Amino acid sequence: MTDNGAQRAKYRQPDAKMRRVTAFDLQQWLRTQCQEYVYDLRGVFRVAGSTSWPLTATDAADLEAQLQRHGHLLPLPKEPAALANVLEVSIADFLLERVAASDGALTATRGGERFYPDLEISGPEAGGGFYAVDIKVAQRKILKKATPRQTQSRITLYTGNTYFAYPTLHWDGTFRPFADYAQHLDVIAIYTLNRTSAARVDDLELIVQEPWKIGSHKRSSTTREYIGAVQGLDDLRQGRGEFKTAGEFYKFWRAYNFRIGATVRNQLNKLLAQQNQGSARA
Repeated sequence: MTDNGAQRAKYRQPDAKMRRVTAFDLQQWLRTQCQEYVYDLRGVFRVAGSTSWPLTATDAADLEAQLQRHGHLLPLPKEPAALANVLEVSIADFLLERVAASDGALTATRGGERFYPDLEISGPEAGGGFYAVDIKVAQRKILKKATPRQTQSRITLYTGNTYFAYPTLHWDGTFRPFADYAQHLDVIAIYTLNRTSAARVDDLELIVQEPWKIGSHKRSSTTREYIGAVQGLDDLRQGRGEFKTAGEFYKFWRAYNFRIGATVRNQLNKLLAQQNQGSARA
């Protein structure tokens, strides 16, 4: 075993707690909420235009039509990463509103840029445990003569060389160590790109799965240390990944020889030193 492999083996032992069964079924709760999500983003508002103020509209559709006609409504970006950010923010806002409506039964904290997870959910209803909820977005791959069957590119499940590889360490860009979560869940938004619409998004579908259940043996990037999901739409819907168990998924990807650059190496050494000092004091 390499030095990196030995370190990963040493610091991944508590993973059994991530798979424990609790009375609270967050996955089902998320699925129920996501069934009621409505994509209502229509474009980017532009102040300059030909409207004679004040503007009077009979309803939302009439307002949208007038804003578009008078040059106030610009299209959302069609570049995948930019549009994904817009969708992620909208879905996160929606779920935060639903958590807030639970009258304190659930609580949620939002992550930041390049942060894992996007949402951390806890509260009395969750038994005091912490749940990681990450939001993913992918386009359907459009075929000329057939119904779309897969995503345009692989969804990224995790960054493989930091918090995932060393789950008992508290990395920058995370709320807490990966292994401290009772469960990890992904909310996956699948859409068809409409290049002629300001809203850009058609046929939005939200899927909720545990990441390991949609995991593949392939990375989602050739240049970054990302763990990739399967691409089949039915596989994503059914949680039909390439691993039979969570244990197989974690064993495969924690043994993967991810590149560790100087910045990550320095942070890793610092975290290991801090943990060893804490163990010595105990």
